[in-house]
Amino acid sequence: TCLFNSHIPHGNASLLLRRVKVQDRGRYKCYTSTRKVMMEMTDEMVTCSSHNIFPVPQLTWTIEPPSAQEALENSTIKTTDHKGLFTVESTLRILGNLPNHTYICSVVSADKTQEWTASRKNQEGITQEVGHPLSIPCISPHSLQNFSLTWTFTSSSDSTVIFRYDSRSRQTFNLWEGQAELDQDLLLQGDGSLLLHKPDREEHSGTYTCTFSGPQSRHVIQTKVNITVPSNSEYQSVLFLCNGAGLHKDLNTTASYTIVQHGVECRRVQLQFEVQDEQGGSSPKTGEDLALPADTKTGQQETPIGIPVEGNDGLQSISLERD
Repeated sequence: TCLFNSHIPHGNASLLLRRVKVQDRGRYKCYTSTRKVMMEMTDEMVTCSSHNIFPVPQLTWTIEPPSAQEALENSTIKTTDHKGLFTVESTLRILGNLPNHTYICSVVSADKTQEWTASRKNQEGITQEVGHPLSIPCISPHSLQNFSLTWTFTSSSDSTVIFRYDSRSRQTFNLWEGQAELDQDLLLQGDGSLLLHKPDREEHSGTYTCTFSGPQSRHVIQTKVNITVPSNSEYQSVLFLCNGAGLHKDLNTTASYTIVQHGVECRRVQLQFEVQDEQGGSSPKTGEDLALPADTKTGQQETPIGIPVEGNDGLQSISLERD
């Protein structure tokens, strides 16, 4: 047997059988196909390519939501290798006036029986304050079956797979267990949005890439996330002064106050000090200044309930209790 290699680029993939025998009878089927369509995206261009196909396929571009299709300017190049198999590569200029859109590349076989799709979407960046729950959207543009979902986090050029799910085996890998999760019921409907419970500025600021992969499809959604800390609360300290001057002899005093964080009690601190008789010649002991660093994990300002006031006896306190 042999092929007419010089004719393959022109669509002739005929097979030559020499010295045919009865055993050679039967049905012969000839086709070549691609396993996947690849896409790359920059700030200005998106490129779609597919390799090792025969006969030459048809490549088309679409945008979702559909708009300004006539404005799509693309350049498509088709080449063949020494075996006569085709490679198709198309480059599309991103429309600057259509942010947050999905670019979809479709490759259709010459006989129209098979189709491969790839899509890419760069979502608008998300900014959220530290410690507040954050949902990063990831919606598949089409319904999928037998798919896998992968979430990748990139920070300082280092990429890490933080979540992976396979719909066939229902197996899940979650590197950020306790920090992030997905709703599997929604995931089976094409919603792979990632929920961060209490995002941290240092650990969770970066680029998140969500990838749906199916037998003949691949959909990528990329989102830049910036976790911020309120400017008036980072690395601040809260200073409280307890002054025991003017108290009576041998009086044990406990000053206590509660620190709250946006209305939620998070810490209770007590100061205890003893006061000696000033008339005995000894100076009263005073509570030391207490500086409480702001919670750097949440970065939110800690403020006392009420403002310390100075009474007639010179004692500055909050919720003063005397034994």
